[in-house]
Amino acid sequence: MTVKSFSVPDIEGYYGDFGGAFIPEMLHQNVETLKEAYLSIYQDPLFQKEYHELLRDYVGRPTPLFYAARLSAKHDTKIYLKREDLCHTGAHKINNTIGQILLAIRLGKKRIIAETGAGQHGVATATVCALKGIECIVYMGEKDIKRQAPNVARMKILGAKVIPATSGSKTLKDATNEAIRDWINHPVDTHYIIGSVVGPHPYPDMVARFQSVISEEIKTQLLEKEGNSLPTRVIACVGGGSNAAGAFYHFLDEPQVEIVAVEAAGHGVNSGMSAATTQLGVAGILHGSKSIVMQTKDGQVVEPHSISAGLDYPGIGPMHAHLYTSGRAVFLSATDQEAMQSAFEISKLEGIIPALETAHAFSVLSQIKFNKNDINVICLSGRGDKDLDTYMNALDV
Repeated sequence: MTVKSFSVPDIEGYYGDFGGAFIPEMLHQNVETLKEAYLSIYQDPLFQKEYHELLRDYVGRPTPLFYAARLSAKHDTKIYLKREDLCHTGAHKINNTIGQILLAIRLGKKRIIAETGAGQHGVATATVCALKGIECIVYMGEKDIKRQAPNVARMKILGAKVIPATSGSKTLKDATNEAIRDWINHPVDTHYIIGSVVGPHPYPDMVARFQSVISEEIKTQLLEKEGNSLPTRVIACVGGGSNAAGAFYHFLDEPQVEIVAVEAAGHGVNSGMSAATTQLGVAGILHGSKSIVMQTKDGQVVEPHSISAGLDYPGIGPMHAHLYTSGRAVFLSATDQEAMQSAFEISKLEGIIPALETAHAFSVLSQIKFNKNDINVICLSGRGDKDLDTYMNALDV
């Protein structure tokens, strides 16, 4: 069944050939309940009122759309930065966790679990659980716990229990596996706040809707600044792809807007240490949905690699898989080294230290042919505080 919109899946949760819900029997009731309830709850005026009040008064929205003058001059075009790094907790992730905690409360859930890679989603989940007084358990790869220590500390300060995932590559994929196991063991009282546009339907659609506030604001802000609500192109980094889904959402059905997604090439796309899913993956099932997955010929998941914990994932959200296979979006990639170089460049050009995830989006500017009057928007998905150790090591400080 084909979709009429790039941003909205069909009734079974498919974006073109990708999506659906491939889940263990133990989770069937939980996922069905969520699927039946999420849209009516989301569309309830009282829910929307509470959600947007918290976005305004707690998260700090709308986030600014900043004209990056020096970066624009370098590339001889207009470049705006959507400042998601200025959200409370330092990244876009809280847009989704605010929505999902309100949803979980309306579903009568008493316990929250989450997975996290870079730690930003874990912090955002711990934050909203503290706000609402609900138990919070966060699963995080053992490797990521070491390289994102500041975020681990923040989660613990906020009252969350952080449980290491010690299997596989000990990164985001493995943390997600552990969270799903937990959910299977606690199907009645627990809500799983997935942090990206991955997982079984309705998660990809639900997370995209909560993140769509990003592109909704971009349209309003561009109209004020440029007299036109539609940019020439929107650029965002993609792991699972929540910041990208939010930044792209309200432009996906506007064919004149170019969509540019940037994946992590690690040591190089063909190096054997990469997370460039669309370049290396094939159709498969991962964490409850059909998408593009890095896997061997016999279907075993290939371990990804990225210097950025948030992009270190062997799959991609089904919306993004459809954008790739349909040709609606351009998918580029950036290596670890290119991302690091871009992080330092943006820091010195604009006085903004970006998250390593976001640095991947900046690093492809040299790959794009700009016109002088193009209006380009980059989703600056998070700030670089959590990556200071990695940056300091690169500087040999």
